[in-house]
Amino acid sequence: MEKLMFHPHAKEFNENPFSVLGRFREHAPIHRFELNRFGSTYPAWLITRYDDCMAFLKDNRITRDVKNVMSKEQIKMLNVSEDVDFVSDHMLAKDTPDHTRLRSLVHQAFTPRTIENLRSSIEQITERLLDEMEKENETDIMKSFASPLPFIVISEMMGIPKEDRSQFQVWTNAMVDTSESNRELTNQSLREFKSYIGKLIDERRIYPKDDLISKLVHAEEDGQKLNEKELYSMLFLLVVAGLETTVNLLGSGTLALLQHREELEKLQQHPEMIDTAVEELLRYTSPVVMMANRWAIEDFTYQGHSIKKGDMIFIGIGSANRDPERFENPETFDITRTPNRHISFGFGIHFCLGAPLARLEGQIAFNALLKRFPNIELAIASEEMKWRKNAFLRGLESLPVSLAKNNSLSHLS
Repeated sequence: MEKLMFHPHAKEFNENPFSVLGRFREHAPIHRFELNRFGSTYPAWLITRYDDCMAFLKDNRITRDVKNVMSKEQIKMLNVSEDVDFVSDHMLAKDTPDHTRLRSLVHQAFTPRTIENLRSSIEQITERLLDEMEKENETDIMKSFASPLPFIVISEMMGIPKEDRSQFQVWTNAMVDTSESNRELTNQSLREFKSYIGKLIDERRIYPKDDLISKLVHAEEDGQKLNEKELYSMLFLLVVAGLETTVNLLGSGTLALLQHREELEKLQQHPEMIDTAVEELLRYTSPVVMMANRWAIEDFTYQGHSIKKGDMIFIGIGSANRDPERFENPETFDITRTPNRHISFGFGIHFCLGAPLARLEGQIAFNALLKRFPNIELAIASEEMKWRKNAFLRGLESLPVSLAKNNSLSHLS
């Protein structure tokens, strides 16, 4: 067999990461490779089996804080320009005790009661979007539903005025672009985002409102508050992580349902199954297909492999979620699957803070979509789908569907 070598930006990985990761899970579950990034090469490891992914997510010898393993000069090569280095200062890029302090402050704005209180608002936003979709026979789910729903939700949570939201969306789209060719555009969007958010932060200090920015500005724990840079970082994290993963869940989840008609019809007939359906959609589609930005802080050996200080660690979430050692018939999409201990939201101290919100949006959105458009079908063949070029976030560029009752395109699904 030809020697396997992982290339995270290869076309094959972009088109079908589950197949690529599956080969490594079977033949090289702990795989060393060289990561080429911004003109430099970095030693890295790809972890693909469920138990190994869990072990690395819990291992204290792995850090999320790049400052623990790299010099300022090295970080500069990996990172964006200094004036927007706040993108790497959020709690996902911290270890304890810094992570504990940041999470305790941010958690005050994400209590279960806070999230549940959003239900009515999310339902209203969902129905308004579906009303607009109903005016057409065909639509692009990504543009008309999957992208605007979480964007409007997070914008309203943050208190972004309606007149600013179109520009805000331009910035968020640019900020999740990981390609080297658009690096300067990404940095420029980050500068503009920082300037805009800075004005809102200043306003909320003096005139607080019932929104997320105000809660973060005034959050206090044991006499401590978020400093200026931490506020920028946390709001950047909430926008990027909270937005993109939910967009991908709604888009890829809709595609999965359309490709598995029996499961779609089962959910239509039994909307009470939505909780397990959303968990299966999270497992099967893995909106975050791979987690990166982890480094070894010391030399150690794992299952015979010598991992060196500074080596990068890539956690293959999309592979772990389809590991046959953990999931029975992992390639089968089953909305009644239970138990379903997927790790789409991570594990341990960095478990996704916004998971309850993403789940709530998914539960409301899928049931409402299928109720409003019971005969929804794909408008193009599955193999024509184009995926966004991002090695870590698995999301569609577009998802054309037909909403009409009498549809002649069923053979494409």
